[in-house]
Amino acid sequence: MTGMQKDQGPDAVFAAKLAEGVFEIQKCGSCGAHVFHPRVICPACGSADLEWIAPTGRGTIYARTIVRRKPERGGDYNVVLVDLQEGVRMMSRVDGIAHDEIAAGLKVSATIGEGPDGEPAVVFRPEGEAR
Repeated sequence: MTGMQKDQGPDAVFAAKLAEGVFEIQKCGSCGAHVFHPRVICPACGSADLEWIAPTGRGTIYARTIVRRKPERGGDYNVVLVDLQEGVRMMSRVDGIAHDEIAAGLKVSATIGEGPDGEPAVVFRPEGEAR
């Protein structure tokens, strides 16, 4: 961990990495558990020995919902829970597919896109789609 990262909380480190175009999650050096949402201590064993690693980015949709909004308010958008191959679950959205085609079991791949306020965010695309 660089000196700058030691001075930041894990959420700030995660956001800074995304701003640099890097998607990483934590992995415990003591028990080997993958960790997401970023934390200071491993939820599996209590160790503070957490390193940042690049996940495969591959996952499976666990659940999804469609938020319906009027077009003048930005239109509809989807919210998904994705189980990454590393065994962690994260909330995001799926781009590149019609909302009604998103279903549990859909295989997806992570990329860095834009969040609702223009900040970098991890978003998913159906596997096989161009990033």
